Amino acid sequence: MKLATLRLANRTVAVRVEEAAGQAVEVGGPDVGALLADPGWPRSAAEADGPRHPLAEADYAPVVPRPGKILCVGQNYRAHIAEQSGKPPAYPTLFAKFPSALVGAHDQVDLAPGSQAADWEVELAVVMGWPARRVSEQDALALVAGYAVLNDVSMRDWQYRTSQFLQGKTFDRSTPFGPWLVTRDDPSVDEAGMELSCELDGELVQQGNTSDLLFDVAHLVSYISQAMTLLPGDVISTGTPGGSGHWREPKRYLQDGQLLVSRAQGLGECRNIARREAVAG
Repeated sequence: MKLATLRLANRTVAVRVEEAAGQAVEVGGPDVGALLADPGWPRSAAEADGPRHPLAEADYAPVVPRPGKILCVGQNYRAHIAEQSGKPPAYPTLFAKFPSALVGAHDQVDLAPGSQAADWEVELAVVMGWPARRVSEQDALALVAGYAVLNDVSMRDWQYRTSQFLQGKTFDRSTPFGPWLVTRDDPSVDEAGMELSCELDGELVQQGNTSDLLFDVAHLVSYISQAMTLLPGDVISTGTPGGSGHWREPKRYLQDGQLLVSRAQGLGECRNIARREAVAG
């Protein structure tokens, strides 16, 4: 099952995406985050038969517009660690984003005037479906609602000003997230390994597989839940494979007007134009 948050004329709605029929069916609630707050959401979403909207006209909001937590994992693909000539960390490297960083699957990505080093990082995003507090790895996946595509666009010149990543990771309207949440039981989901890719103006700049993760989804959910309770709608972005611009020679960064396409096998794609914000005054 695929679930999305659509923008309508004066509201947002949670919908079930029916690709074969080319339509989205309202399932109740203003967004996917609100839907997931109901423990019985799988049944209610599957059985809902609300108003329908053509997918061809869909205006996608971030799939969960206001997650309570957005937790990101650094240095979690072996290929990405290798391109930095790094040593695999003993524990997951965690940092955060805030909801103001998120944009929808077809929205503009803002390039802030204060940074000249915006970099691409396609990632698998995990969306929680039920509370997780101090869970084991064996029990962790059962609490995951499903997966989505996220691009952790990073302002490298801000990220590396200090040892803390946060300041370069959560610029406003910088992070595509969508187009929809694909539930774990959907046949298009392969938790053993999903291909990820990122294109820039049609050029393939990243390609990897989640089988290359150093810390897999079950480990991440279990590990994070030892420190904090993960709640429905919370997001874990699991890291990026190799190919980001910062570790190329010469370095490359997002430029005004470029089309950024972020894909994950079975999960759809985000297509976002990067635009340089004008300097006020």
